[in-house]
Amino acid sequence: MRPLSLAVALLIMVGGSIYPFMFAGRGGGVDHGFASAIFWAMSAGLVHGVGFKPRFVLWRWLFSGWACLGALLLAAWLRLG
Repeated sequence: MRPLSLAVALLIMVGGSIYPFMFAGRGGGVDHGFASAIFWAMSAGLVHGVGFKPRFVLWRWLFSGWACLGALLLAAWLRLG
């Protein structure tokens, strides 16, 4: 297990369940870019956090801890930029 990745994924999951309006954009509609990036970070965090390592190289990269961090940074850039 990798507790940091798992904690990030669980925080996104619980935070989005409690306050789903965090995925809304400035106009009140869904911000699809932000939602896609944050859900990618959540998925990568869950896969990496439980210790699963995919065999296929592309999936291994997309669901790594570095991908989780990159997706979080992308989400922050989309939200703040």
